Amino acid sequence: MPDPLEDIATLDFARAARRGYPEAVLCEPKSIDQVATIAQAVADRAAGSPDQITLFTRATDDQAKAILGVLPDASWDRTARLLAWPPTPPEPTGDAVLVLCAGTSDLPVAREALLTARYLGRSAELVVDVGVAGLHRVLGKLDQLRRARVIVVAAGMDGALPSVVAGLVSCPVIALPTSVGYGAAFGGIAPLLSMLNACAPGVAVVNIDNGYGAGHLAAQVAAPRTEEAL
Repeated sequence: MPDPLEDIATLDFARAARRGYPEAVLCEPKSIDQVATIAQAVADRAAGSPDQITLFTRATDDQAKAILGVLPDASWDRTARLLAWPPTPPEPTGDAVLVLCAGTSDLPVAREALLTARYLGRSAELVVDVGVAGLHRVLGKLDQLRRARVIVVAAGMDGALPSVVAGLVSCPVIALPTSVGYGAAFGGIAPLLSMLNACAPGVAVVNIDNGYGAGHLAAQVAAPRTEEAL
């Protein structure tokens, strides 16, 4: 019988060995049948003994239902729209990742970054609702900020928070623009441009709403130092 996967995807199961991190599956543009077929391929390869985490990102409720039909024990975070299988994150190694969420409306993207970092093997914490409209909120977290190896800052609207945070800490800051905001925010373009023009040095910027990309980069920055590096 023909392989139903060959017409829709070539899964990169060797990516973890090659790059140190496994492939993720972006669900958003895919059909229900396509994500179910991919999930089945993941299950078939694991054969009851999974050797790496598979993340399914930007999943709708219907896509999640299809994936859970194949991988019933997968972890499903509806806010982050992210599924992970196997469901338990690996034991964390390396340094700490901190994710800051400017406002509650930015939470889905911030949680995607948080869970990505955790499932890629880092200790990660989330701090919510610390936007610049109440500057005392982020200043009250200074001790926590300065313990992190890298900080992801998710913000929409004016996108000012990453620049503020980068002026307070010595670690790298990953700016994560979100599509939250009124009309002149242009679906995240305004905060993206603000972050690209950050006055404080040490700010890297990922694409709009790209929580997975921010979490992945943070996991790489906070990875354990190799013997060669030491």
